[in-house]
Amino acid sequence: MDGCFDLMHYGHANALRQAKLLGDQLVVGVVSDEEIVANKGPPVLSMEERLTLVSGLKWVDEVIPNAPYEITEEFMNTLFNKYNIDYIIHGDDPCLLPDGTDAYALAKKVGRYKQIKRTEGVSSTDIVGRILLTFKQKEAGSMETTTDANQNTGATCDKVKSQLSNFLPTSRRIMQFSNGQAPSPGARVVYIDGAFDLFHAGHVEILRSARQLGDFLLVGVHDDQAIRDRRGYRPIMHLHERTLSVLACRYVDEVIIGAPWEVSRDMITTFNISLVVHGTVTEGSSVVGIDSYAVPKSMGIFQTITSTKPITTVSVATRIIDNHEAYKKRNLKKKASEDRYYTQKKFVSGD
Repeated sequence: MDGCFDLMHYGHANALRQAKLLGDQLVVGVVSDEEIVANKGPPVLSMEERLTLVSGLKWVDEVIPNAPYEITEEFMNTLFNKYNIDYIIHGDDPCLLPDGTDAYALAKKVGRYKQIKRTEGVSSTDIVGRILLTFKQKEAGSMETTTDANQNTGATCDKVKSQLSNFLPTSRRIMQFSNGQAPSPGARVVYIDGAFDLFHAGHVEILRSARQLGDFLLVGVHDDQAIRDRRGYRPIMHLHERTLSVLACRYVDEVIIGAPWEVSRDMITTFNISLVVHGTVTEGSSVVGIDSYAVPKSMGIFQTITSTKPITTVSVATRIIDNHEAYKKRNLKKKASEDRYYTQKKFVSGD
């Protein structure tokens, strides 16, 4: 399976999960920056960041960097002969080249194509739209949000409504993403928490580092209101969307959905936590004087770990805001094709 995997989200993860179910080994092609520019517009994330995100997914066995956007005959033969690919996979939404032709026409012609179900309620286009509507200022340190929907009327209210997620979370979807396993007796349980909004390469790397410190990684994902109360703006992705992104990461064993902001002694006992960790790169907080990790520090089980990538949710959002016109144009073009897909959408069995 291949893709741009720009602004990685749970829809990408679910596509790769479905693809892995069709075989034994999943090889993923990550489209080059140049090909994305030529076919869709400027990518938000670099090739290195996109490779980190794709490689960090629990269903991916091998990654091919700089894959072409179009499955050409030459590339298809490389897949079949060099990588021993049996089938090429894509979602039920059309993938068209600039001239309007099907990017997967050759794979279909030779009978080596299989289709999976597109994940409802999310796309990179949708997320870019949420960011552009949510943040009005470019400055990363003082980003302002649009007013609450219940305080708006007319066109402004419609704008705020349009940035809300269309994701319909189900317990089954969470089970599909979950490892479904508890820590073994005597396991060293490491705990890390955060918002994990716009799940990015920095998140993958800090989770990798945390997992290396123990046998079982437990991740606390804060709820939307707690994030807003402390940072002054609501997360781009809502709680269940962020939970799925974290669960899809190969270094994560379990997630606390809507974890408390402060780590309590009771929580440490309940989950048998051996070590609480926190990275050196964090988003700003508007709450001063409250140490969320006071208890684990007093117990001698707290450790700060170095964040190897200086990426934050705000810094990713700022890339889009700084290139507002380019992404606005890209979104208008892509939204038209997505609207056509939803107009013609039919039920596809299995996921």
